[in-house]
Amino acid sequence: MSSDKKRVQFRAPHRLIDRTDALADVLGEDRTDILVTALREYLQEAAHDDALTQEIAAAYYDNEISFEQLKALVGAEEAANLRVLKQQLDEDFIDEVADA
Repeated sequence: MSSDKKRVQFRAPHRLIDRTDALADVLGEDRTDILVTALREYLQEAAHDDALTQEIAAAYYDNEISFEQLKALVGAEEAANLRVLKQQLDEDFIDEVADA
């Protein structure tokens, strides 16, 4: 894991934080470790969800997220594939407009 860290602050339900603290006590870790692990696992699972991947791709095609953001969400290989598809779609659109 990278040593570059960014401080974040958020609000969560007391019960959720209490459960997080209890698990941290059991595992001998701190709350941050538990939350970072949970977030990492959630993002990993989300990257393999087909419906969410389609939403991410649509956001990229609509220029709502950058290629770097895309790569962070779906991985380098999938991002490269989506970039090629976007370029092909853009070229097809240009050809269609030119033919009209």
